[in-house]
Amino acid sequence: MAETSIDLVAAELVRLHADGSTVAPFSERYADLTPEDGYRAAARLHAQRVAQGWTPAGRKIGFTNRTIWKRYGVYEPMWGMVYDRTLLFSRQGRARVALAGLAQPRIEPEICFRLASAPPRDTRDPQALLAAIEWVAHAIEIVQCHHPAWRLKIADCTADNGLHGRLVVGTPVPVARLPDLAERLPALEVTLRRADQVVDHGVGANVLDSPLNALAFLIEVLAKQPEAPPLAAGEIITTGVLTDAHPVAPGETWSTAFEGLPLAGLEVRFE
Repeated sequence: MAETSIDLVAAELVRLHADGSTVAPFSERYADLTPEDGYRAAARLHAQRVAQGWTPAGRKIGFTNRTIWKRYGVYEPMWGMVYDRTLLFSRQGRARVALAGLAQPRIEPEICFRLASAPPRDTRDPQALLAAIEWVAHAIEIVQCHHPAWRLKIADCTADNGLHGRLVVGTPVPVARLPDLAERLPALEVTLRRADQVVDHGVGANVLDSPLNALAFLIEVLAKQPEAPPLAAGEIITTGVLTDAHPVAPGETWSTAFEGLPLAGLEVRFE
């Protein structure tokens, strides 16, 4: 796609993230928009944010859960940036999240990792990946969509910073305390509740068969994007929704509980 069109998409993204409004999908208005073009538009949004003082804190990986691909019409994973201004750490398993400025927010229970070092380029060895991870934690990502009724394609997702809104990180567990983590990740189970009502249930295998495979995807796709910032020590990487994504609204309280790994659940109050 022409650079002028990418500039137009990027300028629109800046406005949409400022006012939280919705517009027709980019993919409908720019027929030649590719996922790669989307990443280029997102890079312009990223540069604008950094210029305003935003500090990158990690990455989000999206659409790693194959069970929801058909529902959204997106059939491959993608990634976006997490920033100091979008990242929250829970206190004793609880957090308050303001939804103001987010478009059509939805909740996603996930697994996240904090990198101890830049990960290896060879992603075939799970133990080598684990050696680059300092800790694992439960996370809740709040995603958003600037297109009506969540109507989108993969190029819309890559352009809109992977649909990232907020990331709430739970209590970290050092990887060194979990020598069998690679084997246990696919079998972990999470239950998602709104107040006292069970809304959804998911397992680690929903995420490309394991959240570790989501990290491997990110390493591999970044190797094909030399213009993107490389992964570095200290980054928090959230690996994708274990259930489906569900709409949230101010005044609601949502919570999660885990089985299969010693990870604490989260309680999030939306404002």
